[in-house]
Amino acid sequence: MKISVIGTGYVGLVTGTCFAESGNDVICMDTDASKIQRLKNGEIPIYEPGLEELVKRNVLEERLSFSTDIEKAVKHGLMLFIAVGTPPGEDGSADLKYVLEVARQIGKNMESFKIVVDKSTVPVGTGDKVRKAIFEELKKRDLVDLEFDVVSNPEFLKEGNAIDDFMKPDRVVIGCENVRTAELMKELYAPFVRTEKPILIMDIRSAEMTKYAANALLATKISFINDVANLCEVLGADIDNVRKGIGSDSRIGYSFIFPGAGYGGSCFPKDVQALLRTGSEHGYDLQILDSVEKVNNRQKEVMYKKLEKACKGDLRGKIFAIWGLSFKPNTDDMREAPAIVLIEKILAAGGKVRAYDPEAMGEAQKVFKDRIEYSKKSYEALEGAEALLLVTEWNEFRRPDFDKIKTLLRRPLIIDGRNVYDSARMKIRGFEYHSIGRA
Repeated sequence: MKISVIGTGYVGLVTGTCFAESGNDVICMDTDASKIQRLKNGEIPIYEPGLEELVKRNVLEERLSFSTDIEKAVKHGLMLFIAVGTPPGEDGSADLKYVLEVARQIGKNMESFKIVVDKSTVPVGTGDKVRKAIFEELKKRDLVDLEFDVVSNPEFLKEGNAIDDFMKPDRVVIGCENVRTAELMKELYAPFVRTEKPILIMDIRSAEMTKYAANALLATKISFINDVANLCEVLGADIDNVRKGIGSDSRIGYSFIFPGAGYGGSCFPKDVQALLRTGSEHGYDLQILDSVEKVNNRQKEVMYKKLEKACKGDLRGKIFAIWGLSFKPNTDDMREAPAIVLIEKILAAGGKVRAYDPEAMGEAQKVFKDRIEYSKKSYEALEGAEALLLVTEWNEFRRPDFDKIKTLLRRPLIIDGRNVYDSARMKIRGFEYHSIGRA
């Protein structure tokens, strides 16, 4: 099939590349000329394991190309995927200006039947707005009889595992009211569901709601286990044992019940806020989600509070080493990352920060500029530091040289925001060790 993906951010680039990998003829279009030129040069603007190899292979095989020409993209594709950003507004609602501008551009340039697919995460009712925006442009061109269809096809990609998630999805959700279009969408996704994973056809509004509900529920699990972990510390229980005890229940499972420093990223914070705002606009108070957000905001301060207590409130002039800046491993994404809250609090208290992350150093420099030090290697960050704070559980941090760590630090103090290390062994090694939810 001929496909155009409009927007080459995280979702758009992964989507276009994976469709090309399955044999489709794909154009990825973006208004950012510098990004498109980088992609044409083989440079990938985001870090995602496996993506660079797929992009280069499909460009070489001439199944994937990049363009800034919206007219070319609209004429090329039978299916036009809208994959632009929906950033949160000041009130927390999803800003649809980019989505609706793409819809208008489609209406200005289409000359034959098109299937317009909302891949961006959008509030319930956006499909109607996209349809209206396209129709208004067609009306200006006296093409009111030109057929098109609008589909909601939410993405369920985990950063750091996006290629696998796209190529081997748990399910594909398609919101569509046209039987012919539904069959074409099923044909497009057929190569990805050969292991009998379901393609779920539903109405557009239900598909839009499915995306928000899924992310909200996962965020709820994270905030729940963090809340329980904090209570475990107060009561002298161990959250690791509690997690095993509840996770073994098949109704609960182990996914997303690892305690830590709070969730971040481009999806959970934004989608929880957007769903809260949607409820508010329609007179419904989502009390559970309101608590989820409050718990998460509080959890991002837990590591600092542990550090402040360990330093007896005096951080002035002391250097603190940070391992891990991205909101999770295997990505360079720092949006809403717990590390940002931690570092800002240390700086506000008069402390100094020396940081290291395998992939997010460039993003960190955009956030902090010259307010913190940046180390090229993990152990460099520790030299003369008062403490090591582990914020993101990259694999290279899981089995470090603890003797070397102790030699480099001024004080053998480790605050583990992801419970990577064993408490008893850290005590035997002579560390002052603080983690989440352990007595």
